[in-house]
Amino acid sequence: MTAKVHIMLKKGILDPQGKTVHHALENLGIDQIEEVRMGKLIQLQLGDISVDEAENIARQACTKLLANPVIEDFRIELVEEKE
Repeated sequence: MTAKVHIMLKKGILDPQGKTVHHALENLGIDQIEEVRMGKLIQLQLGDISVDEAENIARQACTKLLANPVIEDFRIELVEEKE
């Protein structure tokens, strides 16, 4: 089981890295993009466990370490390994 954790800054939180990338894209002539928000993708390999257990472990990892709940939101995507 793999847990993919998507972490993004909350709406309303200034994203200077996203703004820098947005300006760079505009300077390259790519000006159709209205906004860029940067985030993180973290993959957790969890082994052969149940979906509920994987969700619980990934949520604990996010709330205790991976995400800052004051400024970041996270979303967990579980992917079962195919045999």
